[in-house]
Amino acid sequence: MQASNETLLTALARKGVLPAETLAEIEQAATLRGLAPATLLVYEYNVPRVTLLEALAEIHACQPVEYDERLPIPPDFLPKLSGPALLKEGWFPIFLEEDGTVTVAASNPAAPGLCASVRQTLGCSNVVCMVTLPEDVQWFIQDYLHAPPGLLIGTERTGLAYWRNTMAQWRTLLACCRTDMAKARTALAFGRFGLSLITVAMTLLRLTPPRLPKPAAFLLLALGLLCNGLGVAVYLRIRRSQLRPPGSQTIMEVTAATISFLEQYHFPEELKGSLPPPQTGASMLARLGELLADYSTILFPAPPSRERTHLARERNVLAAQRTVAACYRTIYARARTGLAFTRTGVSFFSFGVGLILYFGLGLNTIFDALLIAAGLLMITDGLLWYLPVRKEQAELPRSRSGALAGWEDDDE
Repeated sequence: MQASNETLLTALARKGVLPAETLAEIEQAATLRGLAPATLLVYEYNVPRVTLLEALAEIHACQPVEYDERLPIPPDFLPKLSGPALLKEGWFPIFLEEDGTVTVAASNPAAPGLCASVRQTLGCSNVVCMVTLPEDVQWFIQDYLHAPPGLLIGTERTGLAYWRNTMAQWRTLLACCRTDMAKARTALAFGRFGLSLITVAMTLLRLTPPRLPKPAAFLLLALGLLCNGLGVAVYLRIRRSQLRPPGSQTIMEVTAATISFLEQYHFPEELKGSLPPPQTGASMLARLGELLADYSTILFPAPPSRERTHLARERNVLAAQRTVAACYRTIYARARTGLAFTRTGVSFFSFGVGLILYFGLGLNTIFDALLIAAGLLMITDGLLWYLPVRKEQAELPRSRSGALAGWEDDDE
């Protein structure tokens, strides 16, 4: 492709976009700083990108194109491409026609040997060039050739989506755990109802003279045993599945691990100077929630399409906050379940003691003693579920970076 002798700077001066006296200044600054003049024009002289592209299209007599992550980049070409080589030569393939013609975005379509390099690299015969800005070529390379985290554009969203799925899976597991605990609490409530029927039946059977015909009392006793048996069966099934449940500390550690991606995909170092001092007395989960606000920043990068990546980051931060909240709900569900165990144990213990005090010692005291023993076991079990959660704070704290430091102290 043959270009005119006019340069981008002279074309802009001819259009009246820039005063002629600044051309040498811009060219010298670009040379000294190792930048393309177009970069200085966009970011320091506030020349619209569309104006630069129009001027370049006139100079090179070809169509302009901007970076757009929605372009159908031919996937078969990607293994053949080398980022450093493309950056040096200033081109990137963006279309593949049905007849085999390849369209490339090039910062200088008239560069000697450009078309030959495209043909050799991609193995094609026909090449069509569209002009673009040098930074657009760089964005194409960063997007489609998998640059390291922090330099990614479109492909970074794949990693972010992976972490959102990871957090969603963990929240699903936490929800299943909470559901099991809710079933256990419901079973315990059903068992307490059965215990009430049993106690009423045993009391009626031990009263003299009888207050209720014995068949009716035995029927009431059988109904109470059935309700109590069903409740205890559900409780024991869930309790066996929770013999080694993820404890409060483990739940918090796994929650921390699921949001560790923030360190790779978010960079809040510039905020550290303005952050409040660490809250050393806060629990691990509180510090975990505290750090998330540092990552919640909406940016408006160039090109505008890259904003979708930053919004994806924001969605991940919100997902991380939901994950921390789900962690809170789960450990407090453990606490409620423990209190339900304790409440049921107190009911068993109280009924057993009450029956002994009212009727005295006798053959039925064996039943009363069993109630007391079962109550004490359930009280102990409930406290083991409740006490580890007791120290956790109820609030989700706000911004501070570096809150991950010192987690190991909580494990000791």
